[in-house]
Amino acid sequence: MNILLTGASSFTGYWFARVLAERGHTVYATFRGSAQNYDGMRRRRIDALPESVVRLWNAPSDSEELLNATARVARWDRLCLHGAHVTGYREPGFDFAQALKNNTDGLPRLLQHLAERGLQRVVATGSVFEANEGAGEEPLRGFSPYGLSKSLTWLAQEFWAQTLGLHMGKFVISNPFGPLEEPRFTAYLMKTWFAGKQAEVRTPLYIRDNIHVSRLACHYADFAESLDGRAGTSRCAPMGYVESQGAFTLRFAGAMRERLGLECAVSVAEQKDFSEPMMRVNTQALPLPAEQWNEPTAWDELAKYYRVEYSAPS
Repeated sequence: MNILLTGASSFTGYWFARVLAERGHTVYATFRGSAQNYDGMRRRRIDALPESVVRLWNAPSDSEELLNATARVARWDRLCLHGAHVTGYREPGFDFAQALKNNTDGLPRLLQHLAERGLQRVVATGSVFEANEGAGEEPLRGFSPYGLSKSLTWLAQEFWAQTLGLHMGKFVISNPFGPLEEPRFTAYLMKTWFAGKQAEVRTPLYIRDNIHVSRLACHYADFAESLDGRAGTSRCAPMGYVESQGAFTLRFAGAMRERLGLECAVSVAEQKDFSEPMMRVNTQALPLPAEQWNEPTAWDELAKYYRVEYSAPS
């Protein structure tokens, strides 16, 4: 299949592009800027993409450059809308309106352009932190202004796809972790443990859904490959480890202790911050065949990644 994917420099975007390419699909990854505009972790992810992934530089969704590049491909099988505005997504002042604009600029024209070249199926990435997603405390409000921006983005994407008679699939992400991730919770744990210190869990009571990113990417590829060609909407929301953050931290510590020989000490604090919903998790328990994904191997790869990252002895 010929697949156009936005957002390949992100953590999950890199993994989605990688697995799709490894399955033999031709992935065209769009980037808003030139190759010189990317550094740090995003640069590392781009450089780590399989060589078969076609890089389309200076090609935001509303650009003539993208229209010209995609016109050179005779037929498009999938459009994967994964890129999103995330700068400052944790901040209460996150500009959801600007994010919505960035996420949807040029979308109607791009969809029409690709539909004229055979496109019938679109995959949009959603978040468990959107309104009316996942399972948890009712009502299922948006977690934050970022969650609001994702909710509104989905409504716009679905509207334009339906207008053109395309099939729109929504793939809902919970809390992925794994190699090449952002400096979030599990990265904090590893950095702390490699420094020989004790890691603290400040919100151990929250029930969350943490999932190996390699597993998430397999589910994504399965979903993208299986989409119906008829007009309509479908949804995939794969579950990972649904448990308290305290329990997940102990699970993570046990897996890394076994593989790295580190103490992986954990301090579970008395939770005082209850500003977020107590529970928000995905809802579909989806098995994967062992030849496609293996849990012990995923833990092994994660330990190997951080051993290299922190130059620890083998």
